[in-house]
Amino acid sequence: MYGACSRVKPRVGAPRREEVSSSERPCVRYSAGVLRPGHVIVCGVLSLLCLGVVMVNSAGMEMAPLGLGASVSVDTILLSRSSIYLCLAMLAMGAAAMLPVRRMADNASLPAEHAPRLTGLVLGTILILTALVTVYLPGLSREMNGSHRWIAFDLPMVGALSIQPSEIAKWGTVVLCAWYLARTGSGIRSFFSGLLPLMIACGAIILVILKEDLGTGALVAMTFGCLLLASQAKRWHLLLPVAAGSGALAAAVMAEPYRLRRLETFMDPYVDPQGAGYHMIQSMATVAGGQGWGRGLGNGLQKFGYLPEDTTDFLFAIICEELGIFGAAMVAALYILILWAGVLIVRREVRPMLKLLGLGFLATLGGQALINMLVVTGWAPTKGIPLPLVSSGGTGWILTAASLGVLVAIDRAQAHDEVAASSDTADDLPEGLAA
Repeated sequence: MYGACSRVKPRVGAPRREEVSSSERPCVRYSAGVLRPGHVIVCGVLSLLCLGVVMVNSAGMEMAPLGLGASVSVDTILLSRSSIYLCLAMLAMGAAAMLPVRRMADNASLPAEHAPRLTGLVLGTILILTALVTVYLPGLSREMNGSHRWIAFDLPMVGALSIQPSEIAKWGTVVLCAWYLARTGSGIRSFFSGLLPLMIACGAIILVILKEDLGTGALVAMTFGCLLLASQAKRWHLLLPVAAGSGALAAAVMAEPYRLRRLETFMDPYVDPQGAGYHMIQSMATVAGGQGWGRGLGNGLQKFGYLPEDTTDFLFAIICEELGIFGAAMVAALYILILWAGVLIVRREVRPMLKLLGLGFLATLGGQALINMLVVTGWAPTKGIPLPLVSSGGTGWILTAASLGVLVAIDRAQAHDEVAASSDTADDLPEGLAA
């Protein structure tokens, strides 16, 4: 996913230097031999995906009579659906890493009049909302645990596939907000012509998500708040989005009795140990069962009919049980490493859209990972938020990897600029010093 060399033409009037071999000439490339933040992100994503493939297959083990059940081996893991999703996720990341992000950001951030800016915002919002309402279409909608969050269809020679539109909305909202904020610039300081249209658009998206998925809606609202804080919006203008978001979240909780019950069992899960508190009790028992070094890979007990959603929302509990504190610390360290590398890229970026885009992607990844870990360990009420790049889910893996691939593309562009700048500096030096 790293580009080939491209030569920097010497400036007119620059002193001519002796010809050197092609291997000695400066090359504008993704710095060979130097570990850049983009490399760290790629390695971190691949590590999390590989861990996810192994742990999803481990958590998916079932009890069966000897000789009748399907055994788990290296071959079955490599040929599993999760391995296919890993390959697709890395391909998506590679494709995103090759995007000409500087050119795309410059074209998207061109100064525009009020009407064209609003037109783009409206069209983007309609596309995201259209993706969200597909979960209610007869024939496509797939209900699970009382919620409509997936669309399912059959493809020839592939079989049944399911897509979670809220994942598309989650990452699409980041792109929409970053584009609008960069396009608006200092105009966001005007409440009615700058901030209010974006509030209405994102508010509509968040409300639709909240109807079926409280956790993802809260995550999108949190990311939206981070982007507003990083923009040029007036701080006192942000009080209204905070108040509106808090009110919408409270209304979403009050509208569904099971959400109120989850809050109650969060304070004391043994109020309803066989109902709303069951997930939390079994999750904490699974985490505690791992103790220091864990029971060993594949030797967990809670996955055999005790822990619900063990391959998705509560996979981190299986990691804690089988790999112990070491496994949990390794997962947390990988997320911290990716976030640290992403922050380095964002801090060096000068284009507003790319800076906001990178910030939004990092806030979404970090927020989702943190919420999942807090839920699994009993520090937050139960929510249906998977662990990014680890919990089973093809849509989530592919879109998350592609989003982080954009950060790699930004780092590649920065590397190109750094080498070009060093070449120009060398041209300005006297011939003896330049050598």
